[in-house]
Amino acid sequence: MPEGERGLTEAEDAVAREGRRLVAALGTLHDDGTGLACVAGIDAQEAIRRLEAKPADGEDLEELLDDPYAYDMDESLQIIGVTTVPGGCVVTQPWGYAPQMPGVMTMLSAGTYCYGLYANPKSGNQGSIARDGVIKGSDLHPGGGPDHGDTSEEVLFSYLFQHNAVAYSCAYAGLRLTDARAVIGPPDGWVELPRRDYWKYA
Repeated sequence: MPEGERGLTEAEDAVAREGRRLVAALGTLHDDGTGLACVAGIDAQEAIRRLEAKPADGEDLEELLDDPYAYDMDESLQIIGVTTVPGGCVVTQPWGYAPQMPGVMTMLSAGTYCYGLYANPKSGNQGSIARDGVIKGSDLHPGGGPDHGDTSEEVLFSYLFQHNAVAYSCAYAGLRLTDARAVIGPPDGWVELPRRDYWKYA
């Protein structure tokens, strides 16, 4: 630390320690094509209720999970996984962007907030923020470098989670995952979304 600099505050040091723990807990992830919504303060059952989703099971689900890219995108996007984790829940889709669609994010964030991620194999990680049913940020770059005008907290996050978009997304929502199961599966449950235009706000 340069002479005369104050270093991290106690709160920032706690964030740094939790960041290191979270990165280690998630391990090395191959997340290309994965969509996530990291939601603060609600469990999987509440997320399912808000989305009005129904359980997905049976042979059709098994076939989809064996090879999701063999299915028509309109069909495979309806299936998402939901898992309760310390601090909230994770909505995941290892093969698509459904959890980060605006309609999904706005329903999940009522009375709370969430961070959405789509690890786009073509153009890189795309992040979004929803708070209390409103999209507050989009076209973000989780795991990238800090932007001009970022707060000190955002700069610290950029440093802690550099090149780790999943950890960044989880940490932003205050989720304290102990492993990567909520992200890569199997989730607590697979559910099917109702047919809606999720590119419109809920």
